[in-house]
Amino acid sequence: MNKSDLASKIQEVTGGTRVQAEEVVETVISTITDTLKGGGEVSIAGLGIFSAKERAAREARNPRTGEKIQVPAMRVPKFRPAKALKDAVR
Repeated sequence: MNKSDLASKIQEVTGGTRVQAEEVVETVISTITDTLKGGGEVSIAGLGIFSAKERAAREARNPRTGEKIQVPAMRVPKFRPAKALKDAVR
């Protein structure tokens, strides 16, 4: 399922227009992204928790040349699924 399929499902369930459904999907995604950029976390009951994690700087190796390179510290998105989601997938 992709973003377009999700918007179609929302339109089907709510009975709204396709444009409104696409706006809902875009709003949810942008709100989660903006919250993570700001250092917060988003918890959706039954789905899980979106958060940002600090990854330390490290030394890596270029697989093609074998040359060592430095990978800078960065923040990466993280998702922890809720128990309900884990149980539903099993």
